Amino acid sequence: MEGNSTLQLRIFDLNCWAIRYLSKRRQERVRLIGDMLCREHFDLVLLQEVWSEWDYSGLNAKLGGCYPFSHYFRSGVIGSGLCVFSRFPILDTLLYQYSLNGYPYMLQHGDWFCGKSVGLIIIKISGIVFNVYVTHLHAEYCREKDAYLPHRLVQAWELAQFIRHTSKAADVVLLGGDLNMHPEDVGIRLLRGWTGLRDAFTEAACFEGCEDGCTLIPNNCFTIKAELMPFPLGIRIDYILYKAISSFTVRCEELKTTMGRAPGMDIPFSDHEAVMATLHIQRQGQAAGVPVGMAEPMLVDVVTEARMEVGVGLRAAQQQRYSMGRLAILALLLLLLQAVAALGTLTGLGVGQPFPKLTFSLLAFLAIGVLLLATGLHLFHTIEVKMLQGTEEQMRMVLRVLQEHP
Repeated sequence: MEGNSTLQLRIFDLNCWAIRYLSKRRQERVRLIGDMLCREHFDLVLLQEVWSEWDYSGLNAKLGGCYPFSHYFRSGVIGSGLCVFSRFPILDTLLYQYSLNGYPYMLQHGDWFCGKSVGLIIIKISGIVFNVYVTHLHAEYCREKDAYLPHRLVQAWELAQFIRHTSKAADVVLLGGDLNMHPEDVGIRLLRGWTGLRDAFTEAACFEGCEDGCTLIPNNCFTIKAELMPFPLGIRIDYILYKAISSFTVRCEELKTTMGRAPGMDIPFSDHEAVMATLHIQRQGQAAGVPVGMAEPMLVDVVTEARMEVGVGLRAAQQQRYSMGRLAILALLLLLLQAVAALGTLTGLGVGQPFPKLTFSLLAFLAIGVLLLATGLHLFHTIEVKMLQGTEEQMRMVLRVLQEHP
């Protein structure tokens, strides 16, 4: 603190890659993260992929002396993985789970089971109200053929809407997390343009760390090298974004990233590099206008591009719904044919011919299994269609408003 009108805030953001029982040297890395956080004394710590509440409890016990306030956001089957540690009292919390989170049958990816979400905590420091958001969006997996792009765009849109509608009483808005999008991707441009959030990396007066601020780099021993072959320096998908509301200004004095191995160790903290920002918050003499992320003509182009991608996803979901519905009908017809054949045998129409009970039983079980699976997927894709339609309609309405009020 430098008087009553100026505040300096240090923020730490990390995707911990701490999937219980599966991630390499998890317990050792959790201990290293805890030691570093105790040593550095950040004001706010935002973590993702802390799937195990056991790990959270261990971190909470270790960090209690430095960060007396914390919150773990629960959602999905295995949890959101989101948690926050703070040196300042947490006044309120809120969790919003994204309406689309991938596909339950893509077990090798698992995003659906996490219940991808955005968590909000509200803190007050020296009379300044902070809305702090932490999130983790759906992973990309394949950039050339990104089947999850519509879902991630829906998440980016819902995140932007959530921030816009929950931050009106705040003085400063902070967002940290693994957004799984490159800085030039349409989802990032949509999020920043619609909320007015500023990127700490591009705004930082001083930067120290990986080249171009990359947070997924090839020389990290936990990264999959093949996925980064098109990007020799790595990619930047973890962010700290911010903006001031009302009569405050915020500037990023310094931004740092970790650079591979933890100090004195042969392993890094995670497969992602941590992002650390020092923000300078100052009260102005008069209320400032709400910052705009980009000029409205450019915002129209971004929303139009995002709407087109959502439309592509909508058509794909409609096709999947149709295919699953047709498969369910075929399975039901097969069951009906089997029922008719069995009834004919019971009524004596098949006298003199042995009834193939084993074959009929196997076919019946197969038809029932296909019917249940196809019906379940048909219902899932019906929900997907409705969510994509809802987002597409929201974007169309926003475009109309932007075009009518140049």
